[in-house]
Amino acid sequence: MTIARDSRTKSYIDDATVDGTAVTLYTCPSNCKTHMSLLYIGNSGTAASDIQISWYRAEDTETHQIIAGKNLVVGDYVQWSGAFIVLEPGDNITFTPSATGGGATPHIDCFCTVEEFFLPQQAGRV
Repeated sequence: MTIARDSRTKSYIDDATVDGTAVTLYTCPSNCKTHMSLLYIGNSGTAASDIQISWYRAEDTETHQIIAGKNLVVGDYVQWSGAFIVLEPGDNITFTPSATGGGATPHIDCFCTVEEFFLPQQAGRV
C-alpha cells in the first residue's frame, strides 16, 4: 500500500483512576485519516481491574468494543501491535476501568502510537 500524502507519527498516553469512567485516549482529527499501530494497556494500580476498550465510528455514530471485560492483575498488560486500525475523521478510542476488588481504586495506563495522514482540502469545503 502506497500513500503519497504528508503524515506525522505521534504517541498519546493517559490514565484512568475512576471506576467505570471512560477516558478518551485518541480522537482522529477532521483533516486526517489515521493508522493506529500500537495500543498498550497496563495496570499500574494496587488492585485487579477489568478493562474495556471502545472504538467510536463517527460515520456510523456507533460504538464497538475492541476489548471487553479483560481482567488485568497488578502489573499485567495487553499490547496490540503487528497490524493497524484505520480511523476516520471523528473516530475515537476510549478505555474504561472497572476495579474488581471491593472498594479498590483502579489505575490503568493506556497509550497508543498513530500515524496521521493529512487529507487534501476540497474546493468549497472549509
